[in-house]
Amino acid sequence: MHIPDGYLSPATCAALYGGAAPFWYAALRKSRKLLFTRMVPMISVFAAFSFVIMMFNIPIPGGTTAHAVGVGIASIVLGPWASILALSTALFIQAFFFGDGGVTTLGANCFNMAIVGSLVAWLVYRAVAGRSAITSSRRVVAASLAGYLAINGAALCAAIELGLQPHFFKNASGAPLYAPYPLSIAVPAIMIGHLTFVGLAELVITGGVVSYLQRANPALLRFTAPGVPMPQSKAQPAAMESAWRAARPLWTAVGLLLVLAPLGLLAAGKAWGEWSARDFQDPAARQQIARASGNVAPPAAVPTGLARLSSIWTAPFPDYSPPFVHAPAFGYILSAMFGIGVIILVAVAAGWLAARARPAPRTSARTEET
Repeated sequence: MHIPDGYLSPATCAALYGGAAPFWYAALRKSRKLLFTRMVPMISVFAAFSFVIMMFNIPIPGGTTAHAVGVGIASIVLGPWASILALSTALFIQAFFFGDGGVTTLGANCFNMAIVGSLVAWLVYRAVAGRSAITSSRRVVAASLAGYLAINGAALCAAIELGLQPHFFKNASGAPLYAPYPLSIAVPAIMIGHLTFVGLAELVITGGVVSYLQRANPALLRFTAPGVPMPQSKAQPAAMESAWRAARPLWTAVGLLLVLAPLGLLAAGKAWGEWSARDFQDPAARQQIARASGNVAPPAAVPTGLARLSSIWTAPFPDYSPPFVHAPAFGYILSAMFGIGVIILVAVAAGWLAARARPAPRTSARTEET
């Protein structure tokens, strides 16, 4: 679902950057107060969780792969606006450092996964959960459905964006300039895998984490359940914990995922629509592209716009493979550690800058005379 450079026209990229910008602005405005609270560690831990979970590739019939995003649980715990910031941070780091998603298409990827995903998850969760108790099983069902619909909403947006390219952007002979497959191929190719394997993975992840938090720290579910009473026996201890200590169990889970990250290398093949320009020239890769695209062969030549834009940015650690590491599994773990470290630094820096920008409290107009 990470659209690479070259698959969207410059006009489409600009439009989706423009579409994402108001949501980024609103997210920064609405999340500003959260940066003064214990939510700073939560924003960083869910950005890290999303970053790592996207490294676990799931094999899809047809020879392609896909991945969960973690947007459902991020939106449920943080709310939609902080979730947009957390997911956008993870996507930014993936694009610039690892080449997972393009820099020209970063606006599109953020719009699909961070913005659409967060808003869909939040709306579905609030609608289905209603005013049920924090520890109600209804909230687990609501979370599971929210995660499932969120990732499929994001996938549908990506499929439409890719599928529209050959309809509007082609050369004089009618050959596509960017993504080569129309809507009739792009939508089913992407959605079949997400409606089944990937959607179910997101469903289990979101519902499972909510179920765990209901037992371990239900206070973390209160932000998106305004007005719902907290269990008295558990609300007070959670409120007394320090911010980073409260997030410690979640960081433990991220650490476990980090160690297991090389499992993501076991799934062979690339995600649909993420082939490189070289793949369009390789006979074996062309057969795989055709097999994953309804047995419709790709263009005989690399689309010219795709070839031109695909090399616009060279990531320092492409495909999570640092050039100085020869063991793929170790390089994958190092890449995950590096990404998580950058996320923590960004979160801490954002909290520090927000604290410095915070206006000083007004002093009383009436002071004692000395």
